Amino acid sequence: MGGGGHQTDQLSAGDRGPYAVYTWEEVQKHSRRGDQWVVVERKVYNVSEWVKRHPGGRRVIGHYAGEDATEAFTAFHPDQRLVRKFLKPLLVGELAPSESSEDHKKNAAIVEDFRALKEQLEAKGLFRTNPLFFVLHLGHVLLLEALSLALLWNWGSGWINTILCILLLATAQSQAGWLQHDFGHLSVFKSSRWDHLVHKFVIGHLKGASANWWNHRHFQHHAKPNVISKDPDVNMLKLLVLGNVEPVEVKSLNSFGPPLLIPVYFNIHILQTMYIQRDWVDFAWYLTYYARYFSCYVPYYGFLGSIVLLTIVRFLESHWFVWVTQMNHIPMEIDHEQHDEWLTMQLKATCNVEQSFFNDWFSGHLNFQIEHHLFPTMPRHNYVHAAPMVRELCEKHGVQYQVKGLWEAWCDIVRSLRTSGKLWLDAYLHK
Repeated sequence: MGGGGHQTDQLSAGDRGPYAVYTWEEVQKHSRRGDQWVVVERKVYNVSEWVKRHPGGRRVIGHYAGEDATEAFTAFHPDQRLVRKFLKPLLVGELAPSESSEDHKKNAAIVEDFRALKEQLEAKGLFRTNPLFFVLHLGHVLLLEALSLALLWNWGSGWINTILCILLLATAQSQAGWLQHDFGHLSVFKSSRWDHLVHKFVIGHLKGASANWWNHRHFQHHAKPNVISKDPDVNMLKLLVLGNVEPVEVKSLNSFGPPLLIPVYFNIHILQTMYIQRDWVDFAWYLTYYARYFSCYVPYYGFLGSIVLLTIVRFLESHWFVWVTQMNHIPMEIDHEQHDEWLTMQLKATCNVEQSFFNDWFSGHLNFQIEHHLFPTMPRHNYVHAAPMVRELCEKHGVQYQVKGLWEAWCDIVRSLRTSGKLWLDAYLHK
């Protein structure tokens, strides 16, 4: 039983002979950069070179190196037949018959019940899109932007009109942010190619950002939410520490990153990523946003005035973005890798906010963060239908399913940050 590196080296991509079998202990040895194996449905794949070409980025695969990636694989890829074509030449073997399908002592009953739940949801059609929903959402984003220009065209750029213009643009940008999120998760079209194309249009032309930058960052968050050193949303040690673990382990900080710094941080990171990766397609889309924006607003505010206007819009959008996206995560468990089942891992790191028409619209349906994290390719208008079945499964296995009011969720952010600050200060004073 088992196969070492020498045996693996002898296997070519076109070898149709019998493959080697491996124990979990052997697979787990291949978890370093440049030597990465993953297991999908008991098949062992050498993805060491493939990670460089992975559309979701190398890090999201690296987070599962040496582990079972079956649940993450099925969650992220709606067209698994297509993806398996890329996996086939990477196959180096399979798990030994004596090995469990689950690594790290995961609960097989939870894994199996969650798989069955997804099949039930698929049978109910909850992974099918209502095209009208997304057409109307895009339409209301474009309408908000058109109203801001119509306001200036008809009544000029006085203080009242400028304030109204800022509010309209900030709302348009926030709602466009939720829309690009839908396309980025491949949850709109049957063909992922169309999702990728429209994603570049929405995030690039309507928002002035990069689709590949978003993919590489956001998929890591979904793959390992609130896992220290793996989730980029909590891996910001130069800016702030979160939860109850980081504040004790990190004894020094360079600065604190309030929402005002988010657009600065993101914009610098976006430009840096596009330059390093030579992503000129995303850069072209990025430029179209600024060309459109300045051509529309320079005639009313001048160049410097337009920059000030955009900065204020980004400031408001940043607050909107931070309060919505972090109300589901910051108050939850933030810790090192625990190797939980997909269901358990996501529920430890996420909670929901009560459903209402306003909460759905205001948060882009991220008030159903639990369902979104469990099923990232599900169209968001179907979360409300999936939620009762998810809650039932959680109750069966004793997994906590939290639902809060909007105000309570925001207060929990403040309480969580206060607790983290006290822990950090105590650790700093006694270092």
